[in-house]
Amino acid sequence: MTFGSTRGMSKGYSFSDAVLRGIAPDGGLFIPDEFHVYDSFELSELSTLDYKSLACEIFKHYATDFTAEEIRACVDKAYTGLDVKLTSVNGYLNVLELWHGPTAAFKDMALQILPEFMSVALKKSNRHDKIAILTATSGDTGSAALKGFKDVDNIKLMVFYPVNGVSQMQKRQMVTQEGSNLNVVAVEGNFDDAQTGVKNIFANYEFSQKMAERGYSLSSANSINIGRLLPQVVYYFYAYFLMCKKGAVTFGSKINFAVPTGNFGNILACYYAKKCGLPVNRIICATNDNNVVSEFMTTGTYNANRKFMETISPAMDILISSNLERLLYDMTGEDSALVADLMISLKNQGVYSADKKTMNNINAHFWSSYATQEDCIRTIKSVYERYGYLIDPHTSVGFDVYDKYVISTGDTTKTVTVSTASPFKFNKTVSDSIFGENDTASMNEFEILEYLSAKTGNPIPWPLKDLDKKTVLHKKVCKKSDMIKEVDEFCSK
Repeated sequence: MTFGSTRGMSKGYSFSDAVLRGIAPDGGLFIPDEFHVYDSFELSELSTLDYKSLACEIFKHYATDFTAEEIRACVDKAYTGLDVKLTSVNGYLNVLELWHGPTAAFKDMALQILPEFMSVALKKSNRHDKIAILTATSGDTGSAALKGFKDVDNIKLMVFYPVNGVSQMQKRQMVTQEGSNLNVVAVEGNFDDAQTGVKNIFANYEFSQKMAERGYSLSSANSINIGRLLPQVVYYFYAYFLMCKKGAVTFGSKINFAVPTGNFGNILACYYAKKCGLPVNRIICATNDNNVVSEFMTTGTYNANRKFMETISPAMDILISSNLERLLYDMTGEDSALVADLMISLKNQGVYSADKKTMNNINAHFWSSYATQEDCIRTIKSVYERYGYLIDPHTSVGFDVYDKYVISTGDTTKTVTVSTASPFKFNKTVSDSIFGENDTASMNEFEILEYLSAKTGNPIPWPLKDLDKKTVLHKKVCKKSDMIKEVDEFCSK
């Protein structure tokens, strides 16, 4: 198996090469030359596997330069102690809880294994340079990447986050993270400023050469890295098999997935699972007030020229949805020249439009809408009052848009909504939505943790306990224009 770029100019890369590079040399995103499509017999065999074994079976078709033993070692190191749970909310709706890992967010499912992939890839490549990973985060990617890459040999990780664009709990997880190879810097601006800054550093040839002279290659831990995206495919298969084992659906019957969407990585993994033969009916794309993706799916025009909204679901506060490029590659019939033109238009004008055929292809798989801030708050409250179930403000977006989907289509196909973070990571928003602001007005976030746990009877996830007692290690704030200087300084140490 080899990997090429969505923009067509870079081809023939091994899995190791693609993982270490992160972004293709032509600026595009790596995609496998083909996807393995499972028939019903193969799916039946996969359904008997535990999570680790399932991951190995899926990865072997793409990490073909890894031995089976190397893949298994990566999986064992990454997924020991991680758990994936499926909770039934009502007769039609189930929740896939992906936040039972070391940072209480779904990003753990990919960012615990990416460092293992990179370590093996470095050894296989016989390279003598080191890797400098640059990552922009709108919340959970940062803490998950920091946890995953802590003290990994020959790899440095630098995380940039918008100074006022993450929750206090997310920020605390990042700025207290220990690790001799880690650095965290806040950026003045929003997530798109941070992400664009990272992309500009990757595109700076002179800086890349300077880093190479120091013995560093630049890479990414965002979902633009194929080594982070492919692991996300696994839990969609696992969720389907759990639905079958619970008797919620008969094997072979199609289900829907409702996915809260920001950078389009998580939902793209769902589409890739469907492309690989998983029986999926409709993929429900749920966005928040920054509804550029849902508007695109409705109108065919992607327009990032709008006011950036800071919402209570900060991990979805994104106007440049990077992984949509991979979907466009598929939906244009793998027309890399057209994809490159669309991405140039987005970069230069902030807008592009897809043709009718492309949009028809997209709408054959996806249905999209968005949840306002008010929708999100109301849904957190109503889900708790109706079902006694706590959801975070990102999962709330998925719930709300699923309701809109059912009202719009009348489709009562069994559905799995993806829950992306523990409600305790956003404890003030969740608590205020359900119980009002009066009780918590004078509390800090750590006091609210205890309050929310006591009021609901839900235990505080272990990764969030005692965060307030940890020492703040990362205090820097920089301008977007100074991000490259921060990387330069960090990698000169």
